[in-house]
Amino acid sequence: MAVQSNLKSMVLCLTTVCLVCSALLAGVYAMTKAPIDETSARILRESIGAVLPEGGELSEPVAAEVGGQQSEYYVLTKDGAPAAYAVKSCVPGFGGTLEVMVGVTADGVVYNTSVLSHQETPGLGAKCTTDVPFMEQWRGFDPAARVLAVRKDGGDVDAITASTITSRAYTLAVKNAVDLVRSLAGAAPTDGATGASVRPAETQNDGGQDNE
Repeated sequence: MAVQSNLKSMVLCLTTVCLVCSALLAGVYAMTKAPIDETSARILRESIGAVLPEGGELSEPVAAEVGGQQSEYYVLTKDGAPAAYAVKSCVPGFGGTLEVMVGVTADGVVYNTSVLSHQETPGLGAKCTTDVPFMEQWRGFDPAARVLAVRKDGGDVDAITASTITSRAYTLAVKNAVDLVRSLAGAAPTDGATGASVRPAETQNDGGQDNE
């Protein structure tokens, strides 16, 4: 009888602990969900504003497949016609998913880019948010006149020092966004001559070191 009593007590104790922990987790989730959602929405708004020209009317998000993944884009309309697009483009980076907002004008030229989220290595791939030369080179980048690939792959994109994998991933994110805008305009995707594509496998960890 003593054994049965102890077993019942243990089961009751464990059940109580599980219920209390579940309640605490639910409470924490409820308290933090709103601030997290608000922060995410703010980052999204700021990123859209950073990659599009001023003025015009911005559409609601439009669902689309970007680089084989379900995503979305926004249309900036001026004088009744699409002037530019803000495309959310997600690709596998060195440490995880790299999410980039890419602004592309109606004629297929990159207006600007902004990182929404990343899991890249601090001091290396994470420089995709702070390396000014790398970030600034995307302003006005015309895939019709320059090859959309890092220089190591024969393109015209200057990679972040010691972060080729992240640079390739970022370039792929831009390419996928440009290809979406081109498809909306009825144009063919970029190719090796007018904006080289980067195979998704090239963005994967190539030996555990995010370097040249």
